[in-house]
Amino acid sequence: MTPVHPALPLFVAAALMGLVRPTSRGPIALAGAIAALTAVVGLPAPAELQATLLGFDLRLIAADELSRLFALILAVMAGLGTLYALHVERGGEHAATSVYAGASLGVVLAGDWVTLFLFWELMAISSTAVVWHGGGGRARAAGFRYLFVHLASGALLLTGILMLHATGTDLLGPVPPGAAFWLLLAGIAINAAIPPLHAWLTDAYPEASVTGSVFLSAFTTKTAVYVLIRTFPGAEPLIWAGVAMALFGVVYAVLENDIRRLLAYHIVSQVGYMVAGVGMGTALALNGAAAHAFCHILYKALLFMGAGAVLHATGRRKLTELGGLAPRMKAVVVLYMVGALSISGAPLFNGFVSKSMVVSAAAVGGWPVLELLLTLASVGTFLHTGLKLPYFTFFGPPAAGIEPRPLPRNMLAAMGAAAALCVGLGLFPGWLYARLPFDAGYAPYTLDHVVSAMQLLLGTGAAFALLLPKLRGQPTITLDTDWIYRRPLRRAAAATVAGAATAGRRLEGAGAAVVRAAAAVASDPVRGFASLQSWVEGGASEELRSTGYDPDRYRLPVGAIVLWAVAALGVTALLLR
Repeated sequence: MTPVHPALPLFVAAALMGLVRPTSRGPIALAGAIAALTAVVGLPAPAELQATLLGFDLRLIAADELSRLFALILAVMAGLGTLYALHVERGGEHAATSVYAGASLGVVLAGDWVTLFLFWELMAISSTAVVWHGGGGRARAAGFRYLFVHLASGALLLTGILMLHATGTDLLGPVPPGAAFWLLLAGIAINAAIPPLHAWLTDAYPEASVTGSVFLSAFTTKTAVYVLIRTFPGAEPLIWAGVAMALFGVVYAVLENDIRRLLAYHIVSQVGYMVAGVGMGTALALNGAAAHAFCHILYKALLFMGAGAVLHATGRRKLTELGGLAPRMKAVVVLYMVGALSISGAPLFNGFVSKSMVVSAAAVGGWPVLELLLTLASVGTFLHTGLKLPYFTFFGPPAAGIEPRPLPRNMLAAMGAAAALCVGLGLFPGWLYARLPFDAGYAPYTLDHVVSAMQLLLGTGAAFALLLPKLRGQPTITLDTDWIYRRPLRRAAAATVAGAATAGRRLEGAGAAVVRAAAAVASDPVRGFASLQSWVEGGASEELRSTGYDPDRYRLPVGAIVLWAVAALGVTALLLR
């Protein structure tokens, strides 16, 4: 039986957005997400779906344990995100998020490089539209920067794919050493937000709409992690790139004042654990990377839902403008803290059963420095996401003039469902471990793991209490690596435009001079030829200088013109026989 591609219901839902009433758009998008999840669950093992495009044999579906795991969580996330956005009546936003989710499913189910590239680019375009639906000049500018960066990622990816194709390699698999290796790794690294190629994420995600940022938090970086697991397992440079991500993200998150930008920086940090796991390349590390991506999608979406709920209710997004909301947003506080404890690796929550796999893989694999640095990053995670953000948003000194408006019930329902999944996976990790792609036994709830985690959490809590006055958000701008290219590129673009305009004016003048000269020659070919002869030979004959063009003297007889016209028609007739 030919399987239905899970992306198809999402694409159909997107196509229907312009044909239905605004109040029907949310339910249709949700129906498409549920149908996509049903299609993922119903995929046989193994599952294949092939097609042909422009001479390329495409493997639209090549599902194994790894792709099925990622497809499952992405489809679940499509449902949760759409439920959170159920009250939204903008058809364009629902269409963009549906296509974005469908394209991400296309990436993780692809069996060849060309199919992956097509869905990869569709993700870039549709996610740009999601950013733009944030509205306003900031979202528009961030969306353009986001698009340019991801087009660069696609160009690198395509170049590497063409190089692999020239060697007869089209199917997805570990990439052999060579130029294609580095081109593909660079293209994927951009989508994985590996510093210094990460700033597109922290620039664009906070500018999307309240609902759009939930989708953005889930798909792009995690599909990149999937592709890294599939094609670069054991690539040693990824180990230290992952460590750099984990530490870089937490440092900038501690400094951040904008709650959604803080969470965006922490995406960089958490994806670092996954990237480091891919670089280690052991069965336990790769399972840890896959499991952590699965869990991260849930708790990070929950955190963005909580931050979005605050923004929706108050219109404010900065810690210096918030505070004292807990009594009036009790449900949001409780659900947000589930996500905060999950991302911090607290026992009984899903982050504990996935993040500890990567750290344990570093210990077992003989990387003690890596284990220490990843553990240090965990301290920063609880400090800013589990303590700083909720304290100064919900429990700190009340901000003046805040009257939260009621939240749509569907937003709280989506947060509740995500929180339940975070707790469920933390309590029953065996369900997740049974679906991991590699054979590597792991027991999270050992005395050592639990005690170590609790020590980190309690120690971080004590440090937070001591440093509380210094940890409050500051209304400042923290420069990131994008400053290196945003300002110079803006100036370079302005200089390029000015230079092109000057060159255009000069070319226009030169062209006009050529046209005037040609017109003069055409009006009097004899004197024109005299001028040419004078320029070439240093002088022209007296006859040419003294005589002008006489049409009665120089033009061909009418009979000669007719002869050549008849000859041309005859040759044409012979050629067309």
